Amino acid sequence: MTATRSASCIFPIVLGILLFGLAPVLAQGDYSFMPKGGKTLLLEILGSPPDEKELRKVAGERRNEEEWRRTFAVRGKTLSEREWRTLAAYLAVNMPLPEDGLAQAEKRGGLVTALPRDGRELAWNECQFCHSLFTSHLTQDRSVQAWLNMFQSPFHREMKMTAQEREEFSRYSTINMPMRVEDVPKDLRF
Repeated sequence: MTATRSASCIFPIVLGILLFGLAPVLAQGDYSFMPKGGKTLLLEILGSPPDEKELRKVAGERRNEEEWRRTFAVRGKTLSEREWRTLAAYLAVNMPLPEDGLAQAEKRGGLVTALPRDGRELAWNECQFCHSLFTSHLTQDRSVQAWLNMFQSPFHREMKMTAQEREEFSRYSTINMPMRVEDVPKDLRF
């Protein structure tokens, strides 16, 4: 057997092994079982696609959680108490957005791209690199300060999250965790 023929026989095997190894990662793309994050809730309230002028107004304002809640409560959108708290916390932590970021987002095709990741996105995309999302996040009942303290441990200090992202993650987690075991898909309960 020639070297070329040998390599062509091995390639499908290697590809199969790689795809098999990546299957769990690729299958974990649906995190809809987790409570919605603030960005998702904001876009639900503003509509899809959101009015750019209205989104720019929101992105340019600084308010505390209670002020944000009053601002959106008049819209008549029905959200649960937890969702209202999640939305208000997201906006209080992340708004206003930097003007240069808004200008760049408009050039890229829309202000939505300027919105920071919310707590659900941060948990999904950051926690699972090192440990189970279930045991490290979904089942934890902590205060905002306790979540922030978690970032002081040696293995969390190295995470590439800004102080603002850590605050967003902590507020989202305090409001939305712990989850009931039965609400988490069985393949993620470990």
